[in-house]
Amino acid sequence: MRADRLVSLVLLLRQRGRMTADVLARDLEVSTRTVLRDIEALSAAGVPVYAERGRHGGFALLPGFRTELTGLNHDEALALLTAGSGVFGLGSALASAMRKVVDALPESHRTTASEAAQRILVDPETDLLSRRLVTKEVPDTTMLEVRRAVLAGRKLRILYAATDREPQWRTVDPIGLVTVRDRGYLLARRSGEDRTYRLSRMQGAEELPEPAERPNQVDLDRIWRDRSAQFLSDGHLTVLVRVNPSRREDLLNAAVAVRAEAPDPDGWLRLEVTFQDSWHAEWALWQLGLNAEAVAPQSLRAALHNRAAGLAARYESTVGDIT
Repeated sequence: MRADRLVSLVLLLRQRGRMTADVLARDLEVSTRTVLRDIEALSAAGVPVYAERGRHGGFALLPGFRTELTGLNHDEALALLTAGSGVFGLGSALASAMRKVVDALPESHRTTASEAAQRILVDPETDLLSRRLVTKEVPDTTMLEVRRAVLAGRKLRILYAATDREPQWRTVDPIGLVTVRDRGYLLARRSGEDRTYRLSRMQGAEELPEPAERPNQVDLDRIWRDRSAQFLSDGHLTVLVRVNPSRREDLLNAAVAVRAEAPDPDGWLRLEVTFQDSWHAEWALWQLGLNAEAVAPQSLRAALHNRAAGLAARYESTVGDIT
């Protein structure tokens, strides 16, 4: 909305000082012409913004101009300044909120909080092994429709691609949105049955005018726990594993979920993890080689033994020729 953009423009000028129209347009994600119109609107409304000509010119506010915003303490501001962006398509809204947070701080805390935020990094694009962490983005138009239906309490029509299936349109009653480890989910009901949809698999969405059939009050935390427990009990295999701490993340990346974790006396970790099925468990542990050991079930230990024995037998003659 234009009112929000005008506030953001004022805050940018307050915090950064003189800025060119091109830089303002980039930060506000609008055209340069829109920025110029907004500058005129601010001037007409009595905001003391003026233009400086020349090579290093731009727009600025008269010194001492202050917008009236509610203040926050240092820790509250720092928590918001270090928050992740882009959750449920709210990245641009978060950027605007951050400008208001900085401006709302008392003068004595403003610089301190901004410098402290530079010392904290949340969810970088790569891990320590230089592996790029890729999360599939949901189109903004799709996310907007989903978010509006959830908040307005209206039915939602989604084009959803389930695993190994062609995308299909389906109408659901949205309950809420959940994000877990950078993955977003829509909790909903369809034909009276509980459903959980991964947002990254939505290829389209449309908010419908009909009201959704859902309770007025909702406990998303409880619903998520219940659905997670149901998901883990539906045909999945629970495995007790010992793993070298250096390969813990590889194990977690392969598993569906972790139910328990504790250290062993020898420095290894003992985890209770869930896999999709026995084949998935065998494949995941085989990738870890001697850095992991399946403790239970016995059938998985036998399967890994047979695979290792078969591989050893295949290369036994080669080893004999070398020696």
